[in-house]
Amino acid sequence: MNIQGIHHVAYRCNNAKQTVTFYQKLLNMDFQLAIAENKVPSTGEPDPYMHVFLDAGNNNVLAFFEVPNSPDMQPDPNTPSWVQHIAFKVDSMDDLIEAKSRVEDAGIEVIGPIDHTLFQSIYFFDPNGHRLELAVNTLGPGVLEKLHSVAPAMLEEWNETKRAPQHAAWLHDGSLKKD
Repeated sequence: MNIQGIHHVAYRCNNAKQTVTFYQKLLNMDFQLAIAENKVPSTGEPDPYMHVFLDAGNNNVLAFFEVPNSPDMQPDPNTPSWVQHIAFKVDSMDDLIEAKSRVEDAGIEVIGPIDHTLFQSIYFFDPNGHRLELAVNTLGPGVLEKLHSVAPAMLEEWNETKRAPQHAAWLHDGSLKKD
């Protein structure tokens, strides 16, 4: 098998129209299509839904389901709110700052920009409570290759200790010079 990419990623939403408007207005995503059924195709269950698809750029599709007959959406009580998020790539730091202003002008609280050494990003929540991240790459030459080379050892150490391995401490200790 040869995975060629992600076909689409789907999340639940409270209101399909509100969700589409949010992503169109604040993130300039094009509303691609909507599919609505009264039965779930994979199970045959009678459960009406609206499934909307948005263009997230470069053949990436973000989709949402509105399922009005299900209980209200709730955050996972066992997972910190910062863990589960959708991260979108932007072209430049100027784009990131412009997006931050646009989101803040809509009355939404924004965290950042945060410098992650490899990239800088901002964080905010959509109307459904999904955490979103906009990120711009800022890494220098050779950094990804260096991280790739230590990834297996880091994973093994983490698996044994559940403590942050120091194989890539150079990312945050100031010894990595950016170009």
